[in-house]
Amino acid sequence: MSQFSVPWKPRSEVRYGFLSRVIIAIAAAIYAIFKPVVSRFPGLVAWAVLILSCLLVWAHAVIFDYVDETILRAAADQDITRPVIQFGSPSTWGYAPSTIEPLLAGAGMGSGFASLCKYALWPLQFIIVRDLIILAALFALFGLVPAYAIWWERKVAGRIQSRTGPMRVGGWHGWAQSLADGLKLVLKEDLVPDEADKPLFRVAPYLALIPAALAFVALPFGVGWVFRELDVALVFILAMLGIEVVGVIVGGWASNNKWSVYGAMREACQMVAYEIPMGMALLVPIVCAGTLSLREIGEMQSGGWFSWLAFSNPFAFIAFVSYVIASLASVKRAPFDLPESESELVAGFHTEYSGYRWGIFFLAEYAAMFVVGALASVLFLGGWNSPLPSSWAASWGDGWIARIAEGILFGGPLWFIAKAFGFVYLQMWLRWTLPRIRIDQVLYACVQVLLPLTMLLLIGTALWVWALESSGFAVFSSIVSVILGLIGLVFAFGFLGIAGYGFYNQRRLVGRLNTDLLSGS
Repeated sequence: MSQFSVPWKPRSEVRYGFLSRVIIAIAAAIYAIFKPVVSRFPGLVAWAVLILSCLLVWAHAVIFDYVDETILRAAADQDITRPVIQFGSPSTWGYAPSTIEPLLAGAGMGSGFASLCKYALWPLQFIIVRDLIILAALFALFGLVPAYAIWWERKVAGRIQSRTGPMRVGGWHGWAQSLADGLKLVLKEDLVPDEADKPLFRVAPYLALIPAALAFVALPFGVGWVFRELDVALVFILAMLGIEVVGVIVGGWASNNKWSVYGAMREACQMVAYEIPMGMALLVPIVCAGTLSLREIGEMQSGGWFSWLAFSNPFAFIAFVSYVIASLASVKRAPFDLPESESELVAGFHTEYSGYRWGIFFLAEYAAMFVVGALASVLFLGGWNSPLPSSWAASWGDGWIARIAEGILFGGPLWFIAKAFGFVYLQMWLRWTLPRIRIDQVLYACVQVLLPLTMLLLIGTALWVWALESSGFAVFSSIVSVILGLIGLVFAFGFLGIAGYGFYNQRRLVGRLNTDLLSGS
C-alpha cells in the first residue's frame, strides 16, 4: 500500500489522567449494572423513569410551598423581622438557620430532624436559589427533548421506509442511540476552515441554540408550571424563534462556502416571509381570547374538547391549519427544508460544520419543533387541559390523591407535553412523506396563499367576535363550535386508528425487507 501525507500535523497521543480513568470506570460499572435490567424490562424502566421525573418535579413545588408556609409566613406572623442576608430582589430577605429551627419544630417537625433540615431549607427562601433549581430542571427538559426526538425520528423514518431503525445500542429498540451519537459528536475534532471567519463560525451555533432554549422560559406547562409568567409571553417566544435565523445566516456566511451561503440566504427568505403569516395565524386565537397571556388562554379552554379555541369558529379552525403549515417553514422541516437540501447543496448552511457545533444546530432545530408544537397546543388545542371538562373534578376534594388523579385525567404538564410531542410526530410524519418543493414555490405559497388567507382569517375572526354580542348569533356560534369539534374528533380518532393499526401489526411492515407482510402488500 502506497504511503500518503496529510496537510496537518498528527496529534500527540492522549494520556488519560487519574480523574478521567475514574470517570470511565464509573461509567463502565453503571453500564454493567443497568444494561441487563433495561434490556429485560425496557417498558417498565421507561415508565419508572417517567413517573420518577414527575414526582421529582412535583416534590420541588411541595417543598417550596412548605418553606413559604412554615418559614416565611410563620416568621411574618410572629413579627420576626431580623434579616441576615439579601439575595435577588430588594424584597427577598433571609432568616438565619438558628431562626428557622424553632419555626420547623413549631410546625411539628422533631427537634433533631429540624436541626438537620434547617440548613437544607435555608437556601430555598431566596428567590434566586429557586430560580436556579427550576432553570436546571427546565434546561434538563430542553436537553432531553432533542435527544428523544432524534431517536424517535429515526424510528419513524425506519417504519415509513420498511426498516426497523436503531435496534442495537442500549438494547430495546436502540434507545441509547442518541446518547452514543452525542458522545461521538463531542469527541470528534472541532474543525474550522482556514478561509472561514473563525469567531463568527464558532459563535453561530450558539446564536441558533440559545433563543430556542430561552423560549422554554415562557412556556406554560400548566397552572403555576411556568418559569416566568409574562403578559406578552407569545411575543417573547416568537421573538426568540425569530432570532434563530441569525445563527443560520451567520453560520452560512462565515463558512466561506457557496453552498453554505445559498442555504443561509434561502433560510433568510423563508423565515422572514413565513414569520408574517405564522404571526397572523396566531393572532386569531388571541382575538378570540382577548389576551396575550398564555396562562389565561389555557385556563379559558378548561371546559373540555368543545371549548378549545380551534373549534370556537371556522376562522380559528382554518387558522390552526395555516399555523401548522407556516410552522414547518419556521423550523426548516420538509417540505420547507431548503436551507439544508442535501440533494443539491451538499448540506446547506452547515456544510462546513462537524462534531459538537454541527450537533448544536440540530439540538436547536428539534427544540424549536417542540416550541412551535407547544404554541399550537396552548393557543388552539386546550394547552395543558385534557378533552374532559375540569369541572368534573370539582367534587373530588383537595387531597394529594385527588390532585394526582386530576393532573392525570383533567389537565397538567403531562397533557401539555403529550400534545406538543404529537405535533413533533406530525412534523416527522410529513418529513418522511412529502417531497421538497422549490424555493419559488415556497415563496409563492407564503406571499400569494398563506399571507392573504391569514389576513382574511384575522378580519373574519374580529367580525365573528363582534357579532357574538348578539344573543341570536351566540346560539349559532355554539352550534358551529359543536360541528367543528365533531370534525376534529373524526380527525383525532382517525389519527389514533392509524397509529393503533400500525402498533397492532408490530413488525408486519409493507415491503420486501420483511417476511410477514400485510395483506395486499
